[in-house]
Parts: sequence; C-alpha cells; structure tokens
Amino acid sequence: MSSGLFANEVAVVTGAGQGIGFEIARQLALQGASVVLNDIDEARATQAAAKINKEGVCYAIAGNAADTVFIKQMVNETVKSFGRLTIAVANAGITLFGDFFDYQPASFEMVMQVNLMGSFFLAQAAAVEMKKQHTGGSILLMSSVTAHQAHKDLAAYSMTKAAIEMLAKTLVIELSPFNISINALAPGATKTERTAEDAQYEKTWSRITPAGRPANVEDIANAALFMLSPASRHITGQSLIIDGGWTSVSPSPV
Repeated sequence: MSSGLFANEVAVVTGAGQGIGFEIARQLALQGASVVLNDIDEARATQAAAKINKEGVCYAIAGNAADTVFIKQMVNETVKSFGRLTIAVANAGITLFGDFFDYQPASFEMVMQVNLMGSFFLAQAAAVEMKKQHTGGSILLMSSVTAHQAHKDLAAYSMTKAAIEMLAKTLVIELSPFNISINALAPGATKTERTAEDAQYEKTWSRITPAGRPANVEDIANAALFMLSPASRHITGQSLIIDGGWTSVSPSPV
C-alpha cells in the first residue's frame, strides 16, 4: 500500500504492546495515521509506542481493554488528543486452554470478559464517537480460525471468537447508516513473541499448513490494513481468514 494511505486518520489499537496488535499499530502509523496504542502492561505499551514514534505518530495508553470504564476513557482521551476517532481495532484477547471437563468458572469468565466484553464495548464506544462526528469510520474485530474449526481444549475461547464474527455481522444493521464499516479478521497460527516460547511451534505449523509456514505478524497486519482502508469501504459484516489454507484441511497440531 502507498505511503500516506491513512493520513488524517486516528486509530485506537488494543492489546498492541507486541505481536499482531503492535504490527497493525506500526503499519497504520507508517501509512500516516495517528495511533493510540493500548496494552495492559504500562511499560510494554510505552516501549512499543516509543518504537513506533521513530517512524510515525503513536501515543501509549495503558489499561485493561476489558474494563468498560477504561474503554470510554481511552476513546475520550484519543478524541481530546487528536480531535477525532476514525479507526478502532479490538485486538486485545486472551487464550486459556483447558479440558472441557475441568474448565473452571474463573477462567471462563476471564476469557468472556476480555474477548467479548472488550470487543463489544470498544466497538460501541468507537461507534458512538464516529456517529457524533458524521464522518464514518472503520472497526475491526479479532476472531480466529478456531471460530471455524474445532481445536482441542479451546471450547471457551472458540465460543468467543465465533461470537465476535456474529457481532461484526449483526452490527452492519446498526452502523451502516452512519458510514461505519465493521469486519473481523480470523488469523491462524502466527509467529509472535508468545508462540516463540514453543520451540516446536514453527516446525509443527509449517508441516500442517498447506502454504508451508505459519503466518508472521506482517501477514495479519497487511490484511488488517486492507480491511481498514478506503479500498474495502464496500466490505462490511465479513470475516477474513488468514491461515495459509489450514482451515481447508484442518489437521490437528497435536
């Protein structure tokens, strides 16, 4: 994509201290957007924003992206700092593996709160602001291939990701009259700081992915920027899978 594609845009990206979220925030800033980067870890958020500021405009706001009070404060601070909000990326999420027969209510509630409440209420807060501005905007939610294919020990997590895709579809009715698009990305196996902790991760997913490798964060960020760009303005309510073909065959990594 050409430089400056997102000039004059203002974006919030949650869970962006590292991994996919960081790369989405970085690419938006490189393309001219003013980016508010959120992470629950203050030091990580500050360090990530400092890296991006060497190439573009990025402002760190640390806090819990599942907290509805914080979400409103973050959106308000974004508008106060940059005058408006045109892009929101609900990237923050957690994965808690667990056997269905032993899965604990505390783990269930945490996954629901971060993945569902955080996404729902960021979309709400951003849309309220975009509606007020009368200039439209783009909202992107983060799903997963587990919304489409079963994965052992991820029942609760998979529920949230399928629900996120339905949220994107449903909100078309609410948001389209205000020129606000909403879509979801469903990444497959992706190399990040977290997955790097598994020494066999890349080898395993390279073996079972038709494209011959897991995604890298640039693969996901490239798709995100397309879905947020003017080139996709007539796309809304959709979920885009980025998995190197894994969901076509779906072999288990274990």
